[in-house]
Order: sequence, then C-alpha cells, then structure tokens
Amino acid sequence: MQSYAYIDSPLPIGFGQTTSALHMTALFCEYGEMKLGERVLEVGGGCGYMSCVYAEVVAPTEQSKDAWGHVWSAELIPGLAEFGKRNVERSGYAERVTFFQADASVGVKEESPFDLIIVTSAAPEIPEELTEQVKVGGILLIPVGGGEFYQQLMRVRKGVEGTVSHENLGGVAFVPLRGKHGWDP
Repeated sequence: MQSYAYIDSPLPIGFGQTTSALHMTALFCEYGEMKLGERVLEVGGGCGYMSCVYAEVVAPTEQSKDAWGHVWSAELIPGLAEFGKRNVERSGYAERVTFFQADASVGVKEESPFDLIIVTSAAPEIPEELTEQVKVGGILLIPVGGGEFYQQLMRVRKGVEGTVSHENLGGVAFVPLRGKHGWDP
C-alpha cells in the first residue's frame, strides 16, 4: 500500500479495518483544537499513523521535551495493536505515544483527564465514561450514528463546572466502534 500513502482515502490496514482519510486526520487536529503540551487519548489506534501525527502537534520533535504533551493510543484488536505499536516504535515516536491494546470505548481512567479524546470509529451514542475523562475546557470528538458507514461527527466540549455542550460538525463515514460502548459489546 506504500504507493497509496498520499491518497486522501481510507486504506486497508488488515483485520477488516482501515486508516482514516488524510483529511480526517487534519480535521481531527483542527476540530480538536490540538496544541503543544496537551494530553490526547486516541480510541482506535489502528496502524499508529494518526497517533504519530498527533504527537507531532502536541510534542513536536523540535520542541524541548519539557513542553511535550503525550498521546495514548488504544487499539481493541490484539494483532492490529501489535502492528500499530511496532509502527510507532519504528517511526521514533515511542517516547511521545503510548500505544497499547485495550477497549478504550470506556476511556483510560488511570491516565485521565485528557485535553482531547478522539474516537476513530462510529459509536451508537456518546459514551458517558469518555465525557467524564475530558478535563474542563477539553474536547471529545466522536462519530455517532449507524454502524453502516454514515454518521455525524460530534464535538463534545466540557465547560466550567462540568457543563457539557454538543456540536454537530457534519456527516462522516467510519467503521463501527467495537467494545463495551460500541456496536459489538
């Protein structure tokens, strides 16, 4: 698939999964208002590509390590998680990305709160456990809707005193979320 690396389309990565299109990776950075030094949870790490892109935003190579943020990237499928972890290590991002196998549809409570949580697969609804793990002022980005490749990208923002607002950012097409809060619990 190397010859397709710069095509703006989802690409197969094995295990019945795909990468997100390149424009979606950029939109997640923009819609998540991602900044240097932030703590990011990626739910659905896949092959590790997006994890490394996020690391370049929150912990850029040229910045002092004191200013770095960190990316936690969880992949539910064991073989894909191993593939993603190897890619992150091979690409030189292991110090900035913790890539692991887990059902992160429930979040990663021991590392929370997060400035930004990005879910890269479609959920039937917004999981309360994820919303709870976003810090005040933080954002959760999640495709919500049918598991048949058409959903709405939702931006959930946690305000002062835990108030939560929802904003529909438009139609998207993602693979179905798996795990406790997914289509296949």
